[in-house]
Order: sequence, then C-alpha cells, then structure tokens
Amino acid sequence: MNKAFTREESDSEDDEELASAPALPAHAPNYMTPAGFARLKAELDRLTGSERPALVATVSWAAGNGDRSENGDYIYGKKRLREIDRRIRFLVKRLDKAVVVNPLERRDDSERIYFGATVDIVDSGGEERTVTIVGVDEFDPARGHISWVSPMAAALLRSRVGDTVILRTPAGLEEITVADVRYIDIAPQA
Repeated sequence: MNKAFTREESDSEDDEELASAPALPAHAPNYMTPAGFARLKAELDRLTGSERPALVATVSWAAGNGDRSENGDYIYGKKRLREIDRRIRFLVKRLDKAVVVNPLERRDDSERIYFGATVDIVDSGGEERTVTIVGVDEFDPARGHISWVSPMAAALLRSRVGDTVILRTPAGLEEITVADVRYIDIAPQA
C-alpha cells in the first residue's frame, strides 16, 4: 500500500500516553494545586508557542531538500512532531479536567487534613516524615508530594492532629500518627 494512504499516528498512541500517566478515579475531577496547574500550563505554552513552531519550520525546510526517505532532519522532525502533538493533546485533556484548589484558602478547618495539606506523620517505628497531598499530575515522592488518590493520602484525609490511622501496604497494615497539619504555598517544581 502506498504510504500516502496510511496514517502515521493513531489514537492508540494517545491512549498509551494517558495509560502511562497517573490514573484519576472514574468521573473524578483532576484536582491540582495552583503551582501544579501553572507548571502544566507553562509546558503547554512552551510546546505550542515556541517548540512546535520551530520544529515545523525545520521539517518544512528538510522536506524542501528533496528525497525524504533518507533525510534524517525530516524523519526525526516528523517523529518529534508527533511526540509533541501527543503531549499537547494530553496536557489539554488534563488541564480541561483540572479543578484548581488553593491550599491557602483552607483556613476554616486547618486542623483537619484535606487536599493540599502538608502533614507531619510518625510511623509505628517512630520514624518521622512530612508529606504534602497534591494532584495526580504533581506527585513527586522525592519531595514528599503524594497524590490525593494514593493509599497514604486516602488513609490521612479528614483525620486530625493526634489521630492514628491505618495504612494498608503490600507488607501489611501499618499505623501512622498525625503529628502536625499545615497549609502552605506549594512552590512550583524547578
């Protein structure tokens, strides 16, 4: 079959991008902190405003150089363009479903743990840890940011300082105690 009649990309590639992304519960909004929303929006703006147009110009230039079958700039450019377009579609879908929740607005019940809380916890072994409950697109275990749909966040949500909650882990049940709860401005990732 002639290449002119085949699709270069498929919707299954979009599905793969969404499947590899952190999952949202069915029919749940995509909760995000203002910093997380700003980070994804900045990435989308960068892709659509500068990176994609520059790459389109390169591919156009490479296409004008003749034989496209052996033209590395053209072949790589088209592949990269598909990747950028797939990422743009993913970001648009995620941002369209986004519900921005500012943790600093949670002043009425700052003793209870909700989305955006920074929580100091102590496990049954006495080890202290600090975690911040953020959106699924913002989680970063190295920084102590856990997704609001994670088992730990699910165990902690709605508890208060001094409460002991049960966390289900692959190794079994673990008790964790809430030592402190605070709502702070979460800085964007570098």
